[in-house]
Amino acid sequence: MKTRIALITAAVVALGTTALAPAAFAQDAAQDSQVSFQFEVGPNTGSVMVVLFSSKAGYDGNQPVAAMTVPASSSPVTVTFDGLAPGSYGMKSFHDVNGDGEMNTNPFGMPIEPYAFSNNALGNMGPASWDSARFNVNGAVVQTITLR
Repeated sequence: MKTRIALITAAVVALGTTALAPAAFAQDAAQDSQVSFQFEVGPNTGSVMVVLFSSKAGYDGNQPVAAMTVPASSSPVTVTFDGLAPGSYGMKSFHDVNGDGEMNTNPFGMPIEPYAFSNNALGNMGPASWDSARFNVNGAVVQTITLR
């Protein structure tokens, strides 16, 4: 149980701090693929923080290729990353319901704000694995994501 709490806490802390990064990192203008995520949100407060990864190493090490924060003023909330190189990607996100810029947790380190991964992947004793969250982008891709 302590291992699970430590893994989830590490992932949440990394996601919370990484999601505050600039809206997107520099990308080649010749790249024309895109991915959109549609999030059904509960309360229309705070924002949805989303980070995108282009490799297992980046996903596991919380080194995103892009990040975005979008107000949760209506449902669904749509986040689109343009100009992506074709390839494999994975996404981590959470709904910062209270707008404090952090993934809030209970005293045991378990998230108390909704979170999700691409493919609606679920983790086992921690965040979803790269293999579960990985998806291919070549052109336009849309995923509907359930925040849990």
